[in-house]
Amino acid sequence: MLHLFIINPAAGKQDRTAELREKISKVMDSNKLSYEIAVTTGPMSATKLVQDAAAVKEPLYVYACGGDGTLNEVVCGAAGLPHVFVTHYPTGSGNDFIKIFGKDSKRFFDLNQLLDCDKAELDLIEVNGRCCINICSMGLDARIGTEISKYKRLPFVTGNGAYYISLLVNFVKGIHQPMRAEINGQVFEGRYTLACICNGRYYGGSFNPVPDAMPDDGMMDVLLVEKCSRFKVASLINIYAKGGYRELPELITHYRCREAVVSYLKPGPVNVDGELIVAEKAVFKVSDKKVNFFFPKGLSWVI
Repeated sequence: MLHLFIINPAAGKQDRTAELREKISKVMDSNKLSYEIAVTTGPMSATKLVQDAAAVKEPLYVYACGGDGTLNEVVCGAAGLPHVFVTHYPTGSGNDFIKIFGKDSKRFFDLNQLLDCDKAELDLIEVNGRCCINICSMGLDARIGTEISKYKRLPFVTGNGAYYISLLVNFVKGIHQPMRAEINGQVFEGRYTLACICNGRYYGGSFNPVPDAMPDDGMMDVLLVEKCSRFKVASLINIYAKGGYRELPELITHYRCREAVVSYLKPGPVNVDGELIVAEKAVFKVSDKKVNFFFPKGLSWVI
């Protein structure tokens, strides 16, 4: 059994590679466990690091040491591999996926607690061939989510703060745009504010659009938000952020499905676990592949 720690030096506000190496070595050496530490060098390098290590076909425990983007890349490398287990040792600005475990998600920050773990097989959303463990979006939401990284290293800016700065900037650019969606055999066409596709529950630092989304139920939760004004978005965003979509039936429609297709008139941003892909048409579907996720013993995402 090998424990592989993949550190993203670009996660968070500053490079914590040296600090993490010291913490990891201290804990793993004291427990006399076999481990390796690798550092990412660019986009999707974490995926390749996992795939290379997994080629040995022995049990492999992978720790994504970064934010949600790092976890996404690790998951992409481990998807469908029964001998690979993944977790998040968070050092990012949002660390949103693990918030599904509630107030005890802070236990992920303690490496000793990750060594004493429970495991579960989780669903993945597949987006134009790329895997997602948490939340995807298109429209205003995708522009906001994928531009957070521009602001996260500003002085005194938290993960939530970076989200709201990106939100304000994108307010100026425009709220709604022409989109087409195919969900559960129905076709919707017109101007929409956003589409949000959930396997997990949190994104953008503290937004919780579908509080009862389950990462292992074989379904996606999709929110389609109608065209609305800047004023309406500003007045209702806190309701949306707290999962109050049922309070806004005239504006937000909720679907549960295994596949959804959302299109722009021309290539545009698609948010995949906070990472940007550009596409004119995005096909979201529950993947045939699963990922083995491990977490501190006793935690649960069940409401």
